[in-house]
Amino acid sequence: MKVLLLICSLGIAAGAEYHLQLPPDSTKINWTLGDVLHTVHGTFKLKRGDIIFDPENGKAGGQVIVDTTSGESGSGARDGRMHKNVLESARYPETTFVPDHFAGKLDLNGTSTIQLHGIFTIHGGAHEITVPATITAHENQMTAVIKFDLPYVAWGMKDPSTLFLKVNKAVTMEIDTTGRITAER
Repeated sequence: MKVLLLICSLGIAAGAEYHLQLPPDSTKINWTLGDVLHTVHGTFKLKRGDIIFDPENGKAGGQVIVDTTSGESGSGARDGRMHKNVLESARYPETTFVPDHFAGKLDLNGTSTIQLHGIFTIHGGAHEITVPATITAHENQMTAVIKFDLPYVAWGMKDPSTLFLKVNKAVTMEIDTTGRITAER
């Protein structure tokens, strides 16, 4: 009954597509990289993001674009090495995710856990990826929390480990965003 009321309040029919706009100012992109001595935390900034989805059949589309040059960890020297040697952000200034479908039931008026599939493009390479997403929807707002490991070394980026400092070969990414849902007509 709640879903039906939500659909009516949005002015759409069941089976319609929805548009989720992700504002950069309400999107947090955090990363964590562990090494043998300590853990490094950092952030990236969202340039823009739009996701189109159909909760009835699991189809998805749109694009999320992250400003790779915005990556920071709080250490200028470390960030300089990260941008120059690992991300090569001058050459690859954007990282993108293009969703194509999701698995799981998406509740438009409650909390759901889905598996979001798509193409993640970073450092010039496109990689198929499925990430878990916890979605909370209420009225015309949707919050998504996505956490996954990004195997940057396996995906062709340089391992920043040295003889005395060994870092993980994957970085943990966590995205927390709240956006507005509108019906596509």
